[in-house]
Amino acid sequence: MPEKVVIIGSGPAAWTAAIYAARANLDPLVFEGAITEDNRLKGTLPLGQLALTTDVENYPGFPKGIMGPELMELFREQAVRFDTRVETQDIVSLDLSQHPFQLVPGQGDSVESLSVIIATGARANYLGLESEEEFKNRGVSACAVCDGALPRFRDRPLVVVGGGDSAVEEASYLSKFASTVHLIHRRDALRASKIMQQRAFDNDKIDINWNSSVVEVLGDEQEGVTGIRLASTVDAADTRQLDVSGMFLAIGHTPNTDFLDGQLDLNDKGYICWTAKGRTDTSVEGVFSAGDVSDDYYRQAITASGTGCMSALDAERWLSDKGWV
Repeated sequence: MPEKVVIIGSGPAAWTAAIYAARANLDPLVFEGAITEDNRLKGTLPLGQLALTTDVENYPGFPKGIMGPELMELFREQAVRFDTRVETQDIVSLDLSQHPFQLVPGQGDSVESLSVIIATGARANYLGLESEEEFKNRGVSACAVCDGALPRFRDRPLVVVGGGDSAVEEASYLSKFASTVHLIHRRDALRASKIMQQRAFDNDKIDINWNSSVVEVLGDEQEGVTGIRLASTVDAADTRQLDVSGMFLAIGHTPNTDFLDGQLDLNDKGYICWTAKGRTDTSVEGVFSAGDVSDDYYRQAITASGTGCMSALDAERWLSDKGWV
């Protein structure tokens, strides 16, 4: 017998979808991802991006805040409470050209399912420096909205790396809390839209460092990030140090869609397209998507949870219309 619904992923979208699907008696099966070194390096371990953060202060229901890993464990626990079945494996490939859909895990037999919810998220792009890895969650972040208001960053100089709209948006947001925001860009002109560029130029707290790249993150065990070392992109011998308390990356995200092998329509950034307004339908009937694998704009836990709920409701109604539940 094929599964009624298989959910791929393990962030807020996936677990919310599982909770709603389980309460609808769809008996969901979640593939939460494998615990492997490759997934650790890519930032795609089970429990999603939120498990890589520290304090979460903007998720409703936790007035004192909560640690990211703890919040995600609670998501998972609630889904399991309603008898969600969980496999700690990756889905390495799937065949959406036939129905029931065929899904191939990293180990074991393939799985058939009447519907699929893809909630594999998107991972932030990092510079790839060893020192950057050392100070992740201790001053290095890829989400200003998530972390920027934390006490460690308030009234202190900060760095944003990037030159597009997202970088300027992050810098503008951080300027509400920081004493100064150094925007580090590799070129001599921003890639951001004209209106966003002007926003940066008009903000007295934003200091743009042209033709510069970060070559090392500085810090110690007690304080976390204490500075960065910059090198000129024009003359590599020209280096200097900035004393800062945090570094925020805004050099894009990569949606986790490689395993789809082109079977769903993606937008120009590689995110799964929703094909109906206000719905989570994809280009293949019976396949739905939720969270940051489709959302290239908000990228928040609360919005991911919302689309996770929507995807489960959409799957339930589709299955019901087909007479399969």
